[in-house]
Amino acid sequence: MNYTLVGVFVLVLTSLLIAGVLWIASGGTLQKKYDTYLAIEGESVAGLNLNAPVKYNGVELGKVSKIQLDPANPERVQLTFAIERGTPIKVDTVAVLKTQGLTGIAYVELGGGSGDAPLLQPRAEPPYPVIRTKPSLSARLENVLTTVLAKLDHTSSNIDALLSQHNLAALTSTLTNLAIVTHTLAARKDVIDAGIVSAGKAARNTAALTEQLKPITARLGRAADAIEKMGHEVSGAGMATAKTAEAIGAEAQRFDANTLPEIRRLLTELSSLTNSLRRLSEQTARDPAGLIRGRSPVPDGPGESTTEQESR
Repeated sequence: MNYTLVGVFVLVLTSLLIAGVLWIASGGTLQKKYDTYLAIEGESVAGLNLNAPVKYNGVELGKVSKIQLDPANPERVQLTFAIERGTPIKVDTVAVLKTQGLTGIAYVELGGGSGDAPLLQPRAEPPYPVIRTKPSLSARLENVLTTVLAKLDHTSSNIDALLSQHNLAALTSTLTNLAIVTHTLAARKDVIDAGIVSAGKAARNTAALTEQLKPITARLGRAADAIEKMGHEVSGAGMATAKTAEAIGAEAQRFDANTLPEIRRLLTELSSLTNSLRRLSEQTARDPAGLIRGRSPVPDGPGESTTEQESR
């Protein structure tokens, strides 16, 4: 009798344990609740398997429940995530594919999500909310390497074009000519040095001559001013003489008729001499060396010729 009761008790207890396990497995209160989200990847998801972990800032909060091609665009992959209910998935949260350690096991890392951004509200039925994605590190490295390789290929093509046979021949000819010029300059080193020394001496002599001509220029200027002043005084005297001659009247008629023209001619020559001295002073101030090497001939103007000037 006691063995029968013990057997019944064991059977009942075993049944209760089995029922409890089945209840928990079918959705008991101890099971976690999950929300479904989608993510659209524009790169290869090689290495990512079903039930791969989904982490939020390194904390595992879900898994990849489905992987399939995007029906709207087969170049993209549609990932379905089962994430623990209550996880703060926000509208600016992003999903990135990563690999774990040296094993190369891929998983999904969630990140971002500013504090004032609204939550991405989950749904019990499709269409499920979509989490934004960004390229993984491997995809970014692949893009950078592709760009670098393209630039290297372009640079290599340019170098090949630069080092073509035609350019190499031209460069060889240039180097040969440069060697000839260098050898010629080296052979005439003494002549070049003497020319440089002579040029230096000429520059110093010119500077000294300029300094010496400055007082002469100043004196010529003062002389021109004095002659101009004298011309004005003579002109004034001539005018006074003319007035006196008119006042005297008949007495002035005794003078020779050539006297007044001579006076006018003298005044004209004095004025011309004054202008010539002033031009000489200005030219000497502009070009002191012109006193030594002489005045450069004035080039013919439009429609003029040397023959016409001589005939004049």
